[in-house]
Amino acid sequence: MQQHIHEGRCDCGHIHYRMIDQPLIVHACHCRACQRQTGSTNAVNVLIEKHKVELLSGEVTEQIVPTPTGYGQQITRCAKCKTVVWSEYLIFAERRGAPVRFIRAGTLDDPGAFPPDVHIFTSTRQPHLNLSGDVPVYPEFYDIKEVWSAESYERFRKMKRENGRRLITTTDGSSVSI
Repeated sequence: MQQHIHEGRCDCGHIHYRMIDQPLIVHACHCRACQRQTGSTNAVNVLIEKHKVELLSGEVTEQIVPTPTGYGQQITRCAKCKTVVWSEYLIFAERRGAPVRFIRAGTLDDPGAFPPDVHIFTSTRQPHLNLSGDVPVYPEFYDIKEVWSAESYERFRKMKRENGRRLITTTDGSSVSI
C-alpha cells in the first residue's frame, strides 16, 4: 500500500508538520465563525485522524474558543507568527467518538491538491459566492455515512473503535467524556 505524505508550514516557517495519509474529506465551511476567524468567505479544512499528523518542528500554542454548540474548538497556532495550522472541534470527538484534526488547507505545501469535497453551513455563506458546480452543498452539516467515501468511513469507524474515552473541559467549564 502506498503511503501518502503531505507536509505543511505556518507563514513564518517555524512550524513544520506532516500528514501521513490522504484526508478523510475536505470541507469548505461557510459558517459565520469560520468567516470571522479567517477574515474570508470560508475556511477550507482537510480532515484527517489526529494520530496521522506529526509536528516535525516548531512550538505551537493551543487555545479553546467558543462554538455555537458550547463544546468549543481547540485552535493550534504557530507560537511565533500565530498562523492557525489546525484545529479540533470538541463536539466532533464527543458526538462521533473520533479525534480528528481539521488542517487548514492553506498551510499545506500544495494546498491546490485538496479542493473541497463538500461545502457546509452554506445557509450563512456570503451571497456573492457562487457555489454552482459538482461539489455537494449543504445548508448545515450532513450525515457522514452518506457523504464520506466508503474507505474514509471505514477509517473513521476504526478510529472510533480504537479511541479510548477521556474527559475534557468545555468552554463553559463543564466536563464531557470523549
